Amino acid sequence: MLIWFRAPTLAILPDDKFVTRQTVVSNMAASSNAKGTQLEDMEEDAGIKEEMDSDEEEGMKVESSEDDEDDLSEDDKENEAEIQRLEEQLSINAFDYNCHLDLIKLLRQEGELSRLRSARQKMSELFPLTEEIWLEWLKDEIRLTEEESNREKIYELFEKAVKDYICPDIWLEYAQYSIGGMGSPAGLEKVRSIFERALTAVGLHMTKGSTVWDAYREFENVIVPTPEEQGKHNTQLERIHTLFRRQLAIPFMDLEATYGEYEEWSDRGVPETLTCQYKKALQQLAKSRPFEETLLVAEPPKIAEYQAYIEYELKEGDPARIQIIFERALAENCLVPDMWAKYNNYLDRQLKIKDLVLPAHERAVRNCPWTMGLWKCYLLALERHGAEHDIVRDVFEKALEAGFIQATDYVEIWQVYLDYLRRRVDFCKESSKELEELRAAFSRALDYLKLDVEERFSESGDPSCTIMQIWAKIEAHHCKNIQKARELWDSIMTKGNAKFANMWLEYYNLERAYGDAHHCRKALHRAVQCSSDYPEHVCEVLLTFERVEGSLEDWDAAVQKTDTRLGRLKEQQAKVGAPLTPAQQQTGSGQRGGQRAGDEGAEEDMEMEMGLFGRKTPAARTKGPPGAKKPQQQASTPGSASASSTKAKPDEKPELRNDNNSVFISNLAYTLAEPEQKLKALFECCGPVDQVRPVFSKAGVFKGYGYIQFESKASVPAALKLDRQEVEGRPMFVSPCVDKNTNPDFKVFKYNSAIEKHKVFISGLPFSCTKPQLEELCKSHGTVKDVRLVTYRSGKPKGLAYVEFADEAQASHAVLKLDGTVVDDNQISVSISNPPRKNLKDQGGFGGSMSTSMPRQVYGSRGRGRTQVSLLPRSLQRPSGAVAKAENGTALTDQDQEFKKPAKPLSNSDFAKMLFKK
Repeated sequence: MLIWFRAPTLAILPDDKFVTRQTVVSNMAASSNAKGTQLEDMEEDAGIKEEMDSDEEEGMKVESSEDDEDDLSEDDKENEAEIQRLEEQLSINAFDYNCHLDLIKLLRQEGELSRLRSARQKMSELFPLTEEIWLEWLKDEIRLTEEESNREKIYELFEKAVKDYICPDIWLEYAQYSIGGMGSPAGLEKVRSIFERALTAVGLHMTKGSTVWDAYREFENVIVPTPEEQGKHNTQLERIHTLFRRQLAIPFMDLEATYGEYEEWSDRGVPETLTCQYKKALQQLAKSRPFEETLLVAEPPKIAEYQAYIEYELKEGDPARIQIIFERALAENCLVPDMWAKYNNYLDRQLKIKDLVLPAHERAVRNCPWTMGLWKCYLLALERHGAEHDIVRDVFEKALEAGFIQATDYVEIWQVYLDYLRRRVDFCKESSKELEELRAAFSRALDYLKLDVEERFSESGDPSCTIMQIWAKIEAHHCKNIQKARELWDSIMTKGNAKFANMWLEYYNLERAYGDAHHCRKALHRAVQCSSDYPEHVCEVLLTFERVEGSLEDWDAAVQKTDTRLGRLKEQQAKVGAPLTPAQQQTGSGQRGGQRAGDEGAEEDMEMEMGLFGRKTPAARTKGPPGAKKPQQQASTPGSASASSTKAKPDEKPELRNDNNSVFISNLAYTLAEPEQKLKALFECCGPVDQVRPVFSKAGVFKGYGYIQFESKASVPAALKLDRQEVEGRPMFVSPCVDKNTNPDFKVFKYNSAIEKHKVFISGLPFSCTKPQLEELCKSHGTVKDVRLVTYRSGKPKGLAYVEFADEAQASHAVLKLDGTVVDDNQISVSISNPPRKNLKDQGGFGGSMSTSMPRQVYGSRGRGRTQVSLLPRSLQRPSGAVAKAENGTALTDQDQEFKKPAKPLSNSDFAKMLFKK
């Protein structure tokens, strides 16, 4: 075993050679003389070398020297231009991780020491640096620092390095560097202190922790005094015995070798108590060894293997071992927000130690700044541990600049901060500095959502005005300022919420609790007039209120108001039901015309966004001119097996058709010649084809869709795999053949509409980019499972693509590396796949029953935060519910599944609960 010392003295000390304390100290004392002698020798060597070089240079040609200088200057100019370009790019976007790395590499290559140090400092302020970057930085600084007075700067740099990640190699480098300062006052105590801190941080590391223990023991073994100093000699030997005993009680992968080393070193044998500890450690090692061996053979990022190891340690319940396995997992998966969240949750609930909890939260948000949940937990942890208000405010401001990937994240982080400010206010006082700060924060939050968030995402993220509702409740409940609460609710209603019954009921409940009967009655009258989704329930609330509070005149006015409103509602139902066909009446898919009601004058032509009695409202039908014939919808409904062909063959019998053995094809070119023969040849590879039924117009023109029926149902899955295959320059759509009369909720769209963490979305691609080219670009960042180029129905590319990786870690890595890169002179944007939600109004309303709160589901758009150019957006938005699978393989969310359930009207008891909600 070797141990070495950093500058100013470097000594290599073999195990088999006894080195006394006097030898080491004398070496340290003589270091300055040795250094001076060494410099003199170097000067002499340099002088001799210069003479030899000068003799050689005399024989060299001047032309070649000038050429070399020209080449060198050209390279320098190119590097300097690239450095300036990178610095300019960082001035625009300081969060470009790859740009930081390229700049540091170039500056190190050019030897620009001051600019290199500055570049590293700036990067370390924004990002946690990896082990490799820190070790390179530390070694450069150590080589540049010769004076003893500058050692403190290196110590400060080491202190920053050990905070980013729990890394045994950095701790070992730190301890070994400190040995070089043993000659200074209290130098020996400092070395031991650093070694002890290293053991606390990484001493339990199953595979690398033993190196720190061994280095510590070797250091203590080196400074053992001579036997003549009996007292000091025995004390130092006892230190080494203690280190052996501590190390042998910890399960390491090479524990047997350490035990054998102790047996050989000790001159008094191995105590029985130590043997018992050693056997217990071996038993624990036997339990942990399978997990360690699995990690050794697993491929990065090893998330599943680490998860299993963490679950095992959590069951064992040793806090120190739980912490070290979390740290090991995060060192290799620092861009996985769920891993950080799980670690921080453990620290918050179990350890509750401020010095452990807060640094872990800080590291989490530095690694995954795009993840709102981590910032939220950080703010709560700061408040929980009594952090100063300025610190909490600064962390919140950093969160706003982190670049979240959806508008609702900003709403939630504002709610967390506003909750914190509210808890600081003493409402017993009529006015206070904290109360004014709270009100100012509410105003700023509304402005921020309206200006910054809407500009970035085209939505505020808070359509139900949740923040204003909370502000109104605080003003009414704590501040007894009901007038301010009314002003806020008036603003809420003017933002498009007056048509929702649940918003009026929320306002009514506020007036019921803190206002008066007059304003309650006024709110309910306006609700009856304006609400367009559940007017019948609002009418019943008004009548129930007048039964409890009103006079006869109030009751008569309420009855007249509700009768008028419900009468108009019945007229609308009758108007809607009149043109329905029998099939539409059975499926509830009648067409509904008219415009949305915004005030009393437009109530008669109202269109219900939520549907009457919970039924789904289909899209409005385009009105034709008077006397025009109704179009034959069934003949042009894609995916309907009952659609009749206007050019059907005389011998074609509908009873021979079998939807279970068929697929529906569409998006073919109208100019496709002999479609029946071509389609049959195209699908024969899937199995024997029984029928090919292309659909033609009355004029005999092919309409671009049709049906393929196979002899066996087993051929259908193979045919569905031909979806999006190009046919004469257009992507052919292939979907299951489903009768929409019996399956009105069937959806053809087969791609997931929720966030997919293992898939990336790429925009800005050149139109000439092909699938193999894109796969070649992405495969260096992970295992590519699928590449899908997005095209128009005509087959022309949109410059967009989806690339599916094996797991979310690889997708995150691809975002980090590929975002902002240039492909064929086009700068591409790469982010985690988060498709924009389809407009729910286009899908026929919401459906389902109403509750008193009835919050509207808000879906974030595909937003790009300020830092997403270089950071992993990897957060990532969690889907609102588990993803279900439709009949045709379409991935549906919980909201989609709710559409398929029949609407259930509220009962009187449900309505009573809603009425008396306080």
